Formats: sequence, structure tokens, C-alpha cells
Amino acid sequence: MLISILLVSLISSINAASIVSRSQSFPLSQSAVLGPKTKITIGNKVIAPDGFARSATLVDGIFPGPLITAQKGDDFDIEVVNELKDETMFKSTSVHWHGIFQNGTNYADGTSFVTQCPIAQNHSFLHSFSAPNQAGTYWYHSHYSCDGLRGPLVIYDPDDPLAYMYDVDDASTVITLSDWYHVVAPVLRHIIGTTANSSLINGLGRYAGGPMSDLAVINVMPGKRYRMRLVAMSCDPSFHFSIDGHNLTVIEADGQLTEPLVVDELRIFAGQRYSVVLVADKPVDNYWMRSLPNLTKASYEGGMNSAILRYQGAPIADPTTVYTASKNQLNETDLHALINPGAPGVPGYGKADINLNLSVKNSNGSFYVNNVTFQPPTIPVLLQILSGAREPSELLPEGNVIVLEANKVVELTLTTSGPGGPHPIHLHGHSFDVVQSAGSKTFNYVNPVRRDVVSAGSTPDQQMVIRWTTDNSGPWFLHCHIDWHLDAGFAVVMAESPSDTRAHLNPVPEDWHQLCPAFDSLSPSQLGGGGRESYEEASKISTLLFPPSPLP
Repeated sequence: MLISILLVSLISSINAASIVSRSQSFPLSQSAVLGPKTKITIGNKVIAPDGFARSATLVDGIFPGPLITAQKGDDFDIEVVNELKDETMFKSTSVHWHGIFQNGTNYADGTSFVTQCPIAQNHSFLHSFSAPNQAGTYWYHSHYSCDGLRGPLVIYDPDDPLAYMYDVDDASTVITLSDWYHVVAPVLRHIIGTTANSSLINGLGRYAGGPMSDLAVINVMPGKRYRMRLVAMSCDPSFHFSIDGHNLTVIEADGQLTEPLVVDELRIFAGQRYSVVLVADKPVDNYWMRSLPNLTKASYEGGMNSAILRYQGAPIADPTTVYTASKNQLNETDLHALINPGAPGVPGYGKADINLNLSVKNSNGSFYVNNVTFQPPTIPVLLQILSGAREPSELLPEGNVIVLEANKVVELTLTTSGPGGPHPIHLHGHSFDVVQSAGSKTFNYVNPVRRDVVSAGSTPDQQMVIRWTTDNSGPWFLHCHIDWHLDAGFAVVMAESPSDTRAHLNPVPEDWHQLCPAFDSLSPSQLGGGGRESYEEASKISTLLFPPSPLP
């Protein structure tokens, strides 16, 4: 999360010229695979994934970060080591394990100022957690910055009931979709409506007017069936994903198996994941893999927003296939949960135990949820609860924490108005049943899709309705997964049964208690973020800026 509390770093003195990097080409990332018990190092390195060189915040020096894999039932012990040094970017960090429920380990969720303080420079934190009943496609990322800290995480199920549908499911079939920026996030966060310079597939892409840099190649053998795990790890845009000449069979949405559904194109929003089965039954050749972002003037010209699907035996060459308009695009309402389908509680709109309505408005770039914009508290919500706070009036940020009773069915209706949509909404700590998709007039309580990120639509006449059960005590973030919108206030905290949280949690590690003292002791220069110069640099890029933050 790009947090406003870091505005103290405005007084640090940084050379503004260093905020935007321009240099010759640099080596491209190499793929890597880690297990569930591992160490990842967060540091800075100059990379050029689309041909433009800039310093970035990376995991083990690569983008995307290494694939973390586990088998269903494995325990995780992941040490996050902060070796950030670049003054133009934030030098504290956190890592959220997106889609992992963290039942009993809310303190390991990795959400700055909700479940922990950030990890200070030259410090580390061991995330120990389990996911006993989860398998599927997940990912990890920072809730603190949008400068490259993101990577895939997959939990494999040796007893996958849909394993009969595919032959290959390994690191080579994990497909990451991301946007990329040529300017560091502490500058871009001042701009209202910032736009990515390019999009990347598996960490490679091209930008308008840039060099013909390398594109990702996904190799397949004729006759084989591949489980492609798509991970949308963008900071902003959604993507229309397709592979020329091939159908895709959707079998998973956000870590939840679905009834198989054949499509020829799908839209995937920031934070979402899909598993699709691709059958390599076409003539041996090269085929364009396409991932078009919902950005103005986005195209496939010159290989932008593209990668290459290469059959074994095909020449080493760019594809010559031509895009054809979709005839069978994925509709979310056609997706149905495979395992234990059905939304919890009494069927019917408004018939849950707790019925919530959130109305989101955009005013001059800032977002207001029920007329309150989210401002990160100085004390993490979990620490407030463990210190004795229980009621909404006691929990900060004021007006941003919704207290929910234990073991109740919640039905949340969310609508949005103003520019910036459609908004992908993510709830930490749970998956949920989408009983009404944005843009649909119908409800489905019988067999809706179950997932953890859903589009809220983009117009006031659209509403998104989801249900879940409050069986995981602790504070859980509900927010727009467009990083810039989260930074502009699009979030609330769902505090499930605060009076039960201490008993529900595993013993909180002592290292967790040391995170806040270490972070609170940092000087402005140790926080990083470009200081006053970050705002001055933003003013050279755009006139649509948020008001400058006052000096402390």
C-alpha cells in the first residue's frame, strides 16, 4: 500500500534526476522456483523488461519474483529480508500472500497498518502459516509500493479432481500478466489517473516507440494438454487474454475449482487468477498469445501486449497469426463452483445475517467508501485489537473499520460512481460467493462462482453482491486492487469478532511485536520515497495532481 503516513519522507533531500532511470539494456530476469520453506530478499536492481531501464523493487533480483510452490497441506515458513537501498523508492516493505486465508495467523497476512507495521530497511520477518484446505493459483505482492515486488504462488493438489483434463502443470505453465511503469511509484502516486507504459507477459514486453525487445515464449508439444495458470498481478489494468486459434477451458478461479467452461477469450482483473486448459492440437507453428490492457490506445502493434506460443518443431520466429474477435468470451455468471456449490445462508437478496451496503464515490481522484476515505492508522488494526480495542468507536482509522459478529453470513452490496472503474474488489482472509455480478440483473444463490477478487463494475446502476461467513476472527482488508485507488482511499477493514481474535490466533511471534518499534524509529531518509522531489517530478509529468502533502 502506498501509504500517506510516509509523507514524512518529503523532507528528505534526494536528487530528482535519479527518479527516472534511462540507460542501456540490462540482462533479463531468469525464472526461479522456491519451496514453502524459503527466504526471499527484497532489494533494488536496474532492469529493462520492456527495453527501458529503470531501478525497481524486486524479489531476489528478478521480475516477476520467483515462483513459490507447495503441495496441499504443506506448512509455509517464508523469511522476508529487506535490503532496499534506492532513495527514490520506499525503503520499507511488506509482503501479502494473496488468497491465503491465514486462519489463525492474521499477523502473517502482510498488510501494512492493518495486520502489521512494514518491515524496516535491514530488518526481516518470518511469515509462518499453513493453508491446510487450500490448493490452486495464488500470488504475493507488496501492499506498500508498486515498483515490482510481485510473484506467483501455487499450491498443487495431488488429488486434483480435474487432473484428468491436463497432462502438464508446472512452472512452465504459470503465466503472469502485469503492467509496467517507467517512473517510480512514489512519483506516480501524486498523479490522478496515472497510466502504465507497457504490459508484460512473464516479465517481458514492449512499449510504444520502444525497441523490439524480447518477448516471452511459452513452449508446447503437439497433442499435449496444458494447465495454464494465469495470474493478473497488475497495479491497474485488466487484461483481455486469448491465444490465436485456440479455445481455453476454465477450471479454476482464484484458488477455487470451477465446472469446466470453454471460452475463446477472458477478461482478468488485477489480483484475479484463472486456470485454463489449452490443448495443443493445432498445426505446428507460432501463435500470438494476447493480453490487451484496458488502457487508451492499447494495441498489438509491433508485438506489444503479446507473447509467443511456440509448438515444438516451429521455427524461431514471430507469429504471423491474426487476431479475430471473440465469439465466446467468458461471462462470470457462467462460472460455477465445482466443490460444495451454493452461497451460505438463506437464499434471497437481503436475507443474510448481516447485510451491508457500501457506496463508493470518486471526488477529485480520492475515493470515499460511505463518505469516508481510508487513511492508514499509525498503529496496525490488529495491534489495536490485541491491545484491547473492540468497538468501532475504539478502532482506527475512524469510520473505516466495520465490526462483524462471529459465525454470521454476511451479504455485501457494493456500488461505485465516478471515473476509474471497473474496480476489482478483494477481501483478505476469505473467498466469497458472487451472488450477483456487476452488470447482471440476476442473482444466483445455488451455484455461483466462488473467488476472492470480483469486479464492482463502473457505473452507479451496476452492483456487486457477495456472501461469506465470518469464521476467521481478525481484521481483514477489503479494497480495490488497483494500487493507485487503494492509495487514494478505496478501502475498509472488516474486523471479525475482535473479542475472539486473541484466542483465535496462534501465538503471535515476538518478531512481529518488534516490527512497529523498528519502523517508528526510522528517520525520513531511512523511509525513502524521493522526498519533496517526488512531487516536483510528478508536476513535470502531469497537471492532474493530488494536493501536496504538508510537511510534518
